[in-house]
Order: sequence, then C-alpha cells, then structure tokens
Amino acid sequence: MDDDVYTDDASPAAKYEAKQLFQEALQAQQAESYEEAIELYQRSIDTYPTAEAHTFLGWVYSMQRRYDEAIEECLEAIRVDETLGNPYNDIGSYLLAKGDVYSSARWFKRALYAPRYESYAFPHFNLGRIYEMRKRYLDAARHYGKALEQRRDFTEAAAGLHRMQALLN
Repeated sequence: MDDDVYTDDASPAAKYEAKQLFQEALQAQQAESYEEAIELYQRSIDTYPTAEAHTFLGWVYSMQRRYDEAIEECLEAIRVDETLGNPYNDIGSYLLAKGDVYSSARWFKRALYAPRYESYAFPHFNLGRIYEMRKRYLDAARHYGKALEQRRDFTEAAAGLHRMQALLN
C-alpha cells in the first residue's frame, strides 16, 4: 500500500494500523489461512479503507469461489480509488470464472487504462485468452505479445502466443 495514495485527513496512526493489519492479512492469505485473512482485511478496511485492502479481500473470496462477494469488494476498491488497475482486472477474472466471457473483456480493457498498475501484462494476457476463446486469433496473438513485452518471463503468455502463431500460419 502506497502512503501517497491517501488523500483524506485520517490520522497517521489509523493509516499505520491499517497498513499493519493489511500486512498481517497478506501473510495469513499466503499461509492459506483464508478466514483469518478475511478478518484481518476487514479490520484494516474498518480502520482505514484502501483500494488495495478491498481488492485483496476480494482475492481471498475468489479463492473460496465466492465470486459475487469478490466482485463487490473490487467495486468498492474502485469507489475508494479508481486509479488502481488490479480490481478491474480481478473483476474480469471473476466474471470469466463464472463463465461470462463477454462482460469480462470490458473489465480487462478498463484495467489497461488504469494509471496505477504494476503489471499491465495480466489484463493483456486475459484479453488474449478471451480473444482466443472467441476465435479472434490475431487479436489474441497481439495481446499475448503485449503481455510478453511487459513481462518477458510470462510463460503462459509465451505459450499462448506460440499457439496463435501456429494457428495463423
């Protein structure tokens, strides 16, 4: 969580406590202690709501296949900070997991326009998957290639690009 995205007048103590709770939640999530992670993310949000905490809470819900709740958390993350790209990509992923190929593409595209996102490779890769499913192989190849431009070590994107090249030759 970046301190520079806090734009209200919450106390530094509340921000610090929320950040600590977020870090504890992340550790619980990585240890697959999902119920503990949920509780800690919720406490972090109650202390000082951030887009990151809502997004990561949604991620935990998705790990439990609670996609509607995951989407709600991502929508809340966007309400808190619309510049963060992760919740847009995550909503697309959750819709895709629910079988909604067409609506998910809109969210992946929105992630590409978010100014604050560490890796645009993920929405590009996900759009590649969507276009591949829709048999739009040239578009799929373009997005797999863009994912690889962002992250050279993205083996799934490389495999997707190779599949598309084989189909297009």
